[in-house]
Amino acid sequence: MKEEKALFGPGPCNISIHVREAMARPMLGHLDPDFLLVMESCKARLRHVMRTNNAITFPVSGTGSAGMELLLLNFVEPGDRIVVGVNGVFGGRIAKLASKLGAEVTVVEAPWGEALPHDTLLSAVQCVEPRLLALVHGETSTGVHQSINGLGEAVHHVGGLLMVDCVTSLAGMSVDIDAWGVDLAFSGTQKCLACPPGLAPVSISERARERWVARQSPVPSFYFDLEQILAYMDGQGGRTYHHTAPVSLVQALNEALGDVLEEGLEARFERHRNAAAHLIEGMQALGFKPLVHETDRLHPLTTLRPPPGVDEARLRQTLMQQHRIEIGSGLGPLAGEVLRIGLMGGNATLERVEFLLHAISRTLD
Repeated sequence: MKEEKALFGPGPCNISIHVREAMARPMLGHLDPDFLLVMESCKARLRHVMRTNNAITFPVSGTGSAGMELLLLNFVEPGDRIVVGVNGVFGGRIAKLASKLGAEVTVVEAPWGEALPHDTLLSAVQCVEPRLLALVHGETSTGVHQSINGLGEAVHHVGGLLMVDCVTSLAGMSVDIDAWGVDLAFSGTQKCLACPPGLAPVSISERARERWVARQSPVPSFYFDLEQILAYMDGQGGRTYHHTAPVSLVQALNEALGDVLEEGLEARFERHRNAAAHLIEGMQALGFKPLVHETDRLHPLTTLRPPPGVDEARLRQTLMQQHRIEIGSGLGPLAGEVLRIGLMGGNATLERVEFLLHAISRTLD
């Protein structure tokens, strides 16, 4: 058997033996009482990791984009005014889907590689008075970390909701749903949770639930109809079949969340922060320059411009062929311009960073 590849791209990342073993457990039915206990454990652990008391917190069947789609389909109606922060691919996706759903979308933009200024976002909220403000906390396409503090209060003041994409940041940087006033949050399992792709943790506030109950139009989806999903996820006195939950993935997520909580959130955040700092220091010594200013960097995902004369595509290809190491390429206007290096889960250690730096140094020689 070949040695496991080292996944230093934007996700998925390598998973622990505990998570692998959870995936290999005997299959259970999705309505089996033993499996429902695992699901309830998973939901409770998600609340701890997302730092929320929201009753509606659960893993959606599908990748992170499924979490985005579920939230927009259920909480955006035709004609709704919404504001979306766009400084990369994933903010752009939110804006595009909201437009398809008939919303009146106001886009607040910043250059790729820069965070969105708070004053610009606050001005847009005051001017538009949106039903929803949507932001990407960790923009995977650029490596930018977006501060959320104070924005929940501002959008609540005008009667709106705050939605946050924390796909890459969850379990790698502080995500504080209740303290930030986030009403709708979605993530993915294949990043810092160090779990296989295929689930999208979401959390929905009571304020948002009340908005959803009062919506005027039917949800334009069967698979992502929150009412039908909750009849299974939170059925009182029995659970109604909606779709077959991915049993093995939920078991794996429950184990991965247990690993996160055993380590401790603050210790995990510090480990990701230290690994990113070590990576940047080592890559700068090799001539690479970080795209994002130090104050706005996303610790689990770092974007770096290669030095003159280094072909980033050839570097990535050589790392894969000679060292079985995966790193990511740039997206959109950054395609061919940057490397995207993910330090997520068990890969966010100084030892793993040294392993990667050594391989890159040998590749450049």
